[in-house]
Amino acid sequence: MGKGFFSTLLMGVALLSAAAVVTADAPEDDDGLHPLRTHSIYMPYIDQDLQNRWFDFGGDTIINTNKHIRLTSDAPSQTGYLWSRLPITASNFQIDFEFKVEGKGDGLFGDGFGVWLTKERVEMGPVFGNRDNFEGLGIFFDTYANSRQAHSFPFVMAMLGDGRTSYDGAHDGLANKIGSCEVDFRGKTVPTKGRIIYHRESGRLILKTQTKAWDQWEDCFDLSDVKLPQLAYLGFTSVTGEVHDNHDIISVTTSTITKGNFAARKSNNNTPPPQKKTGVMWYLKFLAACGVFVALVMAFKMSKGNNDMKRF
Repeated sequence: MGKGFFSTLLMGVALLSAAAVVTADAPEDDDGLHPLRTHSIYMPYIDQDLQNRWFDFGGDTIINTNKHIRLTSDAPSQTGYLWSRLPITASNFQIDFEFKVEGKGDGLFGDGFGVWLTKERVEMGPVFGNRDNFEGLGIFFDTYANSRQAHSFPFVMAMLGDGRTSYDGAHDGLANKIGSCEVDFRGKTVPTKGRIIYHRESGRLILKTQTKAWDQWEDCFDLSDVKLPQLAYLGFTSVTGEVHDNHDIISVTTSTITKGNFAARKSNNNTPPPQKKTGVMWYLKFLAACGVFVALVMAFKMSKGNNDMKRF
């Protein structure tokens, strides 16, 4: 057998190795997230009618089409809101929201803002700008301590309202807390974000925050048996009193999650799960191997033919 055969053989082996590497490292086609346009909002936030098709805003909220939705400004006695017009009907979903809290106050500032998934919507009140006795979930990004606490501020906590229980504002929600963490999210130079993940069947509720570096997510809380209303509206509200800050919402991205990918998203670490070698990958490897085998057979026949001609 001639040099041509061995050259073809070496090329075939190289192609087979390359195909194996590519198929083994290929990522999944579907990451399990499907954007939900009805519950997402980005710059410039408003259309030609100075409204948004999917969200209502009001109170003291100011829209800066190039920067943010300012729920409250760095001034006393303000209340602002941003509410989805439609409820979230998906069973499993993820909400990523970028926000910014800052102001001129050095020692005294507040009060913070609330993120809501509730049966009611657009009802202003004393709980971070929303009504009291709400039904559903409230997550409070609190920057001001109303009483002496064992934890530091800023502080993030979640409350599950039943429509009858009041928020314990005098004690910063101590009696209502179902999950919490200390997060220094005020006045940061990096984009500050929150990520809510919910799985209705198990009642799994996860909150992650990004406050230290881009795409560096840290766990805040991971809860089970959290039952949200079947039809829950998404809202962002804020209130200021004698203490105040700018409370801005920069973007909201809501996505539905396929059930099979939820386990990976509830992981307690930030390392992506290893890619599994799916049936598609093995099929691609099989096709690559078949192609190389056919090439080797053809090369062998050509080489044999050339040798026969030489002997003739």
